[in-house]
Amino acid sequence: MEALTQFVNAINGIVWGPPMLVAILGTGLFLQLRLKFMPIFKIAMGFRWVWKSRTPDEGAKGDITPYAALMTALAATVGTGNIAGVATAIALGGPGALFWMWMTALVGMATKYAEVLLAVHYRETDARGQQVGGPMYAIKNGLGKNWKWLGMAFALFGGLAGFGIGNMVQSNSVADVLNVTFGIDKWLSGIVMTVLVGFVLIGGVKRIGAVAQKIVPFMCIAYIITSLIVLGIYIQEIPAAFALIIESAFSPVAATGGFAGAAIMLAIRYGVARGIFSNEAGLGTAGIAQAAGKSKNPVESGLVGMMGTFIDTIIVCTMTGLVIIVTGVWSSGVNGAALSSSAYAAGLPGVGEYVLAISLAFFAFSTIIGWSYFGEKCWEFIAGTAITLPYRVLWTGFVMVGAVTQLDFVWLVADTLNAFMALPNLISLLLLSPVIVKLTNEYFANK
Repeated sequence: MEALTQFVNAINGIVWGPPMLVAILGTGLFLQLRLKFMPIFKIAMGFRWVWKSRTPDEGAKGDITPYAALMTALAATVGTGNIAGVATAIALGGPGALFWMWMTALVGMATKYAEVLLAVHYRETDARGQQVGGPMYAIKNGLGKNWKWLGMAFALFGGLAGFGIGNMVQSNSVADVLNVTFGIDKWLSGIVMTVLVGFVLIGGVKRIGAVAQKIVPFMCIAYIITSLIVLGIYIQEIPAAFALIIESAFSPVAATGGFAGAAIMLAIRYGVARGIFSNEAGLGTAGIAQAAGKSKNPVESGLVGMMGTFIDTIIVCTMTGLVIIVTGVWSSGVNGAALSSSAYAAGLPGVGEYVLAISLAFFAFSTIIGWSYFGEKCWEFIAGTAITLPYRVLWTGFVMVGAVTQLDFVWLVADTLNAFMALPNLISLLLLSPVIVKLTNEYFANK
């Protein structure tokens, strides 16, 4: 087992090494340039479309509102990456890593816009009459049947990765944090999560969307308010925190306290890697959710979809990062969720760690239901709709397995499969970029 772990670890180091990070960032920058930075200039329009998408146009194809689709996508992305991922980036790369997370998000908005646009443009109607889409359908219908193998590869990697990164890793995080903070047995947390997930999955995408659009806004707003309270207490430290973030992004950080010091490349590497892990721009998952949304125009769906990256990283991750920095715990030598917990405990003594534990539980649970839909559509692309019920039963069972099992190897494998997911998606984005530009230009010309 140890030899297998070392082998997978070596592959992981290659697939998530500098070439992959350059490929994801490079694709996003290429799309930003081709779109003349429209995703950044149209952020305000994106928020307006998010609000408007709660009541879609009459006669639009789809099964849920674009707003519910966005919440489903956000349910999957706003997770442990926003708490543990940000903390890991800062602990290993220094405060400057937060700056590179921002840059990853701004570039990633173009990637997410393009993923959603293609997913909606090339979506199909399945055997149940539901709208389905995502990178696998964009590859098959956009690049032609000779490329279907690439779509199958994406679906296979996504279908397998989901059981790890979107299921067992999340339920394990919930069970662990509830056990440490409140003393709740892991098996009890596992049973409760399994029952709740099973209840949601029985209702399919409509129930997933309905639950997501209730949970996600509540958990994000509550987390942001808590973070703003801490930042209000430390308001005098905020200008120095921003100065430290910018300075550390472009110069090495000296060792201090328990912090071992970090070169500029470490800030870039961990900032980019954790930014991608958090908002999933480049993985193609958002398009799977957004393809189910009622929409008459793929550009409008893209404008709604790209706001997921902005909300996830520019807003939620920034809250975590600033709290870690202003409270001064970033250099303590602690890592991961424990670092975030110590930051909120320092900011709100006697309360902060409990708020963070509850937030992490909500974030992780929402990721499980969001990713359940991504995985389901991947397996249906491979095996048809007959696989839906067995998949849902298996997915629900794995929630319990994750809650009570040690998952270091599962995390490693799932993280590696995520990288394999990204490759087919990035290839399709580059090859179909003329379609993205054409549809975008036509839409704004008509406006």
